[in-house]
Amino acid sequence: MELDGAIDGSDDSEEAADLFRVVGRQVRLLRERAGLTQRELGERLGYSEELIRSLERGRRTPQPEFLDAADDLLSAGGLLRSTMEDVKRAKARARVKHPAWFNDYAKLERQAVELHDYSTLAMPGLLQTEDHARAVFTSRRPLLPDDVVEQRVLARMERQEILTSWPPPLTTFIIEESVLRRPIGGRGVHCRQLEKLVEFAGLRSVELQVMPTYVDEHPSLGGPFILITPKGRAQMGYLEVQNISKLITDLEEVRMLSARYGSIRGQALSPRESLVLIEKILGEQ
Repeated sequence: MELDGAIDGSDDSEEAADLFRVVGRQVRLLRERAGLTQRELGERLGYSEELIRSLERGRRTPQPEFLDAADDLLSAGGLLRSTMEDVKRAKARARVKHPAWFNDYAKLERQAVELHDYSTLAMPGLLQTEDHARAVFTSRRPLLPDDVVEQRVLARMERQEILTSWPPPLTTFIIEESVLRRPIGGRGVHCRQLEKLVEFAGLRSVELQVMPTYVDEHPSLGGPFILITPKGRAQMGYLEVQNISKLITDLEEVRMLSARYGSIRGQALSPRESLVLIEKILGEQ
């Protein structure tokens, strides 16, 4: 499911974006001075090349642990470490603003202790790479302005922090095989997206399954849905289509969605089998 988000156009948000771009330029200059590529810096710090690229462009919020490690590795003499408090304050002031139809779900997602996503048409937003998300927003009709595209890409990347925060929510994803075979953004972007799925599948808190196309019976052809359990609250369902969303709280309706999800999981490939299929599709690209 494509769950959109945009950065509020407030002065605080603009100031935060400016700060992140300045910090990104500092990282790039220090990296180049050290004679490292983005991939090499990422490998030494335990981050992906894509994340380093995003940080240097100011499209991702630099996290304290990154600034601390990069300061030492790049011999920055405390330059990057000194920006931590400014970054923290800027992030707190800048608000992520979502479309009205998405607001309720966005709030629940940040509080989730469990999240179960069944995707039939699009890559789950929480698993998308930056370039994949950009291709999705760029191809949308009617067209979105370039600045809105970048704002929504940034917002989508920010949402992924829940998967690596501590404690992370227990998350499961079931993705239709057809979604994995659609080369959104072209071959290079698609290959990186499949590689990213392999990375996410390696997280202890994430279970990723694929629903193969060859299955001749299917318990849910009614479209994608999400089951979400916010901390201290009962499980809910979430449906979304054509920018129209519905949050389901009726216990019987949620029970039926939960039972349906269980049936889909039972017919889908196991996590290990799913990983093998993803790597097979990746090898075919």
